[in-house]
Amino acid sequence: MPTESLNPETLPVHIDSLRRAARAMTRSHHDAEDLVQDTLLKVLARPRTVGPAGAGPYLHQALRNTHISALRTRGRRPVLAPLEDEDTRLVAPRHGEPVEVIHTREVLAKIHALPTAQREVIAAVDVAGLAYTEAAEVLQIPVGTVMSRLHRGRARLVSDYAAAA
Repeated sequence: MPTESLNPETLPVHIDSLRRAARAMTRSHHDAEDLVQDTLLKVLARPRTVGPAGAGPYLHQALRNTHISALRTRGRRPVLAPLEDEDTRLVAPRHGEPVEVIHTREVLAKIHALPTAQREVIAAVDVAGLAYTEAAEVLQIPVGTVMSRLHRGRARLVSDYAAAA
């Protein structure tokens, strides 16, 4: 099987085909352009050897691999949502005393240190202010599980504060 080096000067011939494939993968013109650009940057970062089929199949495989890597990376990142100006439940008071701000940060740090299951329920009910049924629906768990995790999480927070005092 003869192999050849990928010639960067021949890449423009494949860009339209890569764009169409990327558009089909991402279903977004903007994301497709970014995907093609990221793929070409990775391919051009170092010398490449393509198989007997040529550069086209090699580039399409690189495009697919780049897309899959981006999806995996995106799946590991938390989904962020902006806070509304009126929603002050999740942040320290704006005009509070420094002691209040420090206390709020300590409480949030203690909540963050809880096991994931308890932290999610405490955040939903005590921090975000959801009802038990709403929290159960959002977290996709039974209401009884919400109540038991909330009880255990609160008990753990109280014992952590008692131990610190």
